[in-house]
Amino acid sequence: MPLTMTQEVFITCAITGSGSTQDRSPHVPRSPKQIADSAIAAAKAGAAIVHCHVRDPETGAPSRKGEYYREVTDHIRDADVDVVLNLTAGMGGDITFGSTEKPLPVNPDGTDMVGAEERVAHIAECLPEICTLDCGTMNFAEADYVMTNTPGMLRAMGQMMTDLGVKPEIEAFDTGHLWFAKELVKEGILNDPALVQLCMGVPWGAPNDLNTFMAMVNNVPDTWTFSAFSLGRNQMAYVAASVLAGGHVRVGLEDNLWLEKGVLATNAQLVERAVGIIDGMGAKVMGPQAVRDKLGLIKQVPKG
Repeated sequence: MPLTMTQEVFITCAITGSGSTQDRSPHVPRSPKQIADSAIAAAKAGAAIVHCHVRDPETGAPSRKGEYYREVTDHIRDADVDVVLNLTAGMGGDITFGSTEKPLPVNPDGTDMVGAEERVAHIAECLPEICTLDCGTMNFAEADYVMTNTPGMLRAMGQMMTDLGVKPEIEAFDTGHLWFAKELVKEGILNDPALVQLCMGVPWGAPNDLNTFMAMVNNVPDTWTFSAFSLGRNQMAYVAASVLAGGHVRVGLEDNLWLEKGVLATNAQLVERAVGIIDGMGAKVMGPQAVRDKLGLIKQVPKG
């Protein structure tokens, strides 16, 4: 398939994630204010969208407390720079099984399973323009951990997001996730055209070789908008690859801690590096309002 390079590109910065990176770099933000400040710095560096998880301020462990999301939202909305807010809705579907000989009962450490309404509660309160919808169940790198998103759960969450006027960002970790996302659009649960994030190189989803990447790209409907990322040392290579393939880009400390060998990055530095790559390819970096106009996003006021 001929490649059609994107001429106007938006950058998403994934600020902190939910991985165990909090003790591997002093730049990984923990508290809601630190997360918001890092997001604001990324926006000033050129990110049109900031994708935010929250963490326990003391331990850095991943959290889904609504008050943390609200604090992040309020800080970002009150900032002197505009940015599109994208909050995760991926928490609350975690299962860690027992031993291979006795998988049940599940291990309470690492297991966090809640209903659809609770998984979307912070979205309903904070009303970001975008929230994520992980469109499938998947084995992650850990031996006994499974990210769980059943078809029924995804239908329920997707409908809630649509009803709230918040655009789901479909996170696709493999081709089957795209297949199900197209079914959600066909059923009218998600609006067409949809927004997709192609998540490459996450064990054990789609590997980040270019053949697999193009298989993912070719499974995205022509009318949809896609962005893509890969992990670690491949993060910046995928900035170029996604733009060349007709997509947009994601960088940030959720996916990569390093600016170069031996140099730990900040989110703003990673965004600046991505801006340089996009500029060098002859494309233009989009601002937040241009992204809202392109994707039909609604900037709403948080409740209360």
